[in-house]
Amino acid sequence: MKIVRCIIADDEPIARQILENYIDSLPNLEIIASCKNAFEVLQILQEKSIDILFLDINMPKLSGLSLLKTIQQKPDVIITTAYPEYAIEGFELAVTDYLLKPFSLERFLQAVNKVQKTSEINTESISIVKAEKQRFIFVKNDKKIIKISFDEINYVEAYGNYIKIYTDRMVLTQQTLSDFLHKLPDFFVRIHKSFIINFNELKLIDGNQTILRNDVKLPIGKSYRKDVLDKI
Repeated sequence: MKIVRCIIADDEPIARQILENYIDSLPNLEIIASCKNAFEVLQILQEKSIDILFLDINMPKLSGLSLLKTIQQKPDVIITTAYPEYAIEGFELAVTDYLLKPFSLERFLQAVNKVQKTSEINTESISIVKAEKQRFIFVKNDKKIIKISFDEINYVEAYGNYIKIYTDRMVLTQQTLSDFLHKLPDFFVRIHKSFIINFNELKLIDGNQTILRNDVKLPIGKSYRKDVLDKI
């Protein structure tokens, strides 16, 4: 039986105790450290090999998400928090699961099982998981978090402080067009200050406009024309 080495990071003693009890109930999980802040976690990660990090988001001085951005070789991360609005950013940082407090032992076991399924470690399985992560993005729409496949996206339009993502429907989400472009794979290209297109959807270029497969016509901005032609 493989022993899974765990760290708990939470500034609330009761939250740490609950996780310690859950971990102790599973014979293959071992608590290496139970930390009150992110700096204790960093020290442990420098000294020991860890399989799972149970990470709270709201911690003093350095938040859980800020901590993740500083770690190059991350263990599997399971977020534990009372704040659902951080879910999108968490998944963009490739966390394995996102537990909303208070969570049950059953939900905890589901998260641990997800780690163990993705961690039957060999090179082939790792590449498959990475490829899978590159196929979609999570966006927030009102109170919903929506998973959108990159291949589904036809084009994206700027709309004030929001963007409209066009698939077989339209999804409105709050972020800039530039920020969204950085999250997309390289078969997307910005053609105008207000538009990004999926280049796989391009049917033809007619003068200063693109025509997509569904006959949507979008303008090519003068400063973006070279990028479009270079893509061809």
